[in-house]
Amino acid sequence: MTTLLHIDASARSDRSLSRKLSQAFVEAWVDRDDKTQVIVRDVGHNPPPFVTEAWIAAVFTPEEHMTPEKREEIRLSDELIDEIDRADVIIMGTPMYNYGMPAALKSWFDKVIRIGKTFTFDLDRGDYPLEPIMNGKKLVILSSRGEFGFGPGGVREAMNHLDTHIQTCAHYLGVNETHVISIDYQEFGDARHEASIADAFDAIPVLVRQLVEDRQRQLLPA
Repeated sequence: MTTLLHIDASARSDRSLSRKLSQAFVEAWVDRDDKTQVIVRDVGHNPPPFVTEAWIAAVFTPEEHMTPEKREEIRLSDELIDEIDRADVIIMGTPMYNYGMPAALKSWFDKVIRIGKTFTFDLDRGDYPLEPIMNGKKLVILSSRGEFGFGPGGVREAMNHLDTHIQTCAHYLGVNETHVISIDYQEFGDARHEASIADAFDAIPVLVRQLVEDRQRQLLPA
């Protein structure tokens, strides 16, 4: 069985293009594999609280010194990490806000990238002491952006701090394969925007078919 973690980060509801993309992706996957389990986490409408000094203190408290108050501080973090651990594929619908990720999504990453839970730290590894604990996960980023040219070689490639930041963080969640489908030109609202919408939705069934078939081959008996 395959488990999808479906994350939405847009503050919008029905008007959100990234939500429509992520929903279409999940529905296409389930249509191809009706045994799929879907975990839904809406950080856009229910954002995790920002990191506080009390939360940091709880994270670095040894198990034998944990108090009920400290356990409550990290309860949500533990829950979010468990969702990632159970997931084979992370489906992330997110808009680009000010050339990066929404604060709600950044707060989610801050809650789940955690020493001893999603990564280990060992100075014997030299200049790269962090190493992810989980592995083999796939990530699909489904984004909407007001401008255009954010892809490789595009006129705004250097301004794309959404995809690059997500992929950097996702490495520490065990992600080793990432796919991106995006809608551009939203602020222009012209024919280019309509074409971008159509292209993005057309790309979904193609990618879903590829990933489902890859997953089915992976699950075949050795």
